[in-house]
Amino acid sequence: MNISRIVISFLTLLFCSLNIFSQNREDFKKITLKNQVFQLYNVTGEVIKFQGKKVLKIERDLKAFPFDTARLEATVDDIHYARLLDLDDFENGTIEIKMYSQIQNPSPFLGSAGFIGIYYRIKDDNSAFESIYLRPKVGRATNQLHRNHTVQYFSYPHAKFDTLRKIAPFKYEGSAPVALNEWITMRIEVNGEMAEMFINDLKYSSFIVDKMLGSNKKGSIGLYVDIGTVGYFRDLKITKRPLKVESKLGDKVNGI
Repeated sequence: MNISRIVISFLTLLFCSLNIFSQNREDFKKITLKNQVFQLYNVTGEVIKFQGKKVLKIERDLKAFPFDTARLEATVDDIHYARLLDLDDFENGTIEIKMYSQIQNPSPFLGSAGFIGIYYRIKDDNSAFESIYLRPKVGRATNQLHRNHTVQYFSYPHAKFDTLRKIAPFKYEGSAPVALNEWITMRIEVNGEMAEMFINDLKYSSFIVDKMLGSNKKGSIGLYVDIGTVGYFRDLKITKRPLKVESKLGDKVNGI
């Protein structure tokens, strides 16, 4: 009888210890910038003061999620981002963020281009989302072909960059006037199946996805970096709006 009680007490203590450890691990993965709380998935992160402003600094955690040059499709454009908590119903509206991209020195990948951007409509279990991100290193390249790879759209998990580049070259990529080591304001306007990206204070969009490929229609927002990038983020603003129905009268009048 006494032995049974001892075993039960030990198991209870062990369970409580594991539960506390699990909670501590979860707490460690969360980080707060101003009033926004982010959950870190396969990235390291901290709030620091950078160029006079409080920012969220994140880098991909290669120990938690290894990178393999021989398996690009399987090891990039994946679940490595800081996800905004307390928001799970973004469907249509505006996402705006200020971000600054550096390449790690030394870089773990020679092809690093400062990959940085936004995930949106993230499903609760992280199994699906949409994304638009930048490769700032080639934004002002002297080679136009390289510039055309500055902006990238993809839809997780079935339509990552490599797949889209093979089946529809340049349809889901484009150019934008950005560069490494400078602040970039990215604004994404999401409406139904369409997404438009605006850079800095430009009046017109630099990039458009006329039909997104994901099946998940609403979810959370995430801040994304990939291999070799040091990303700094601040001033995330999200505005939800109902679906806008665009009139096609103008197209018909112009005979398009």
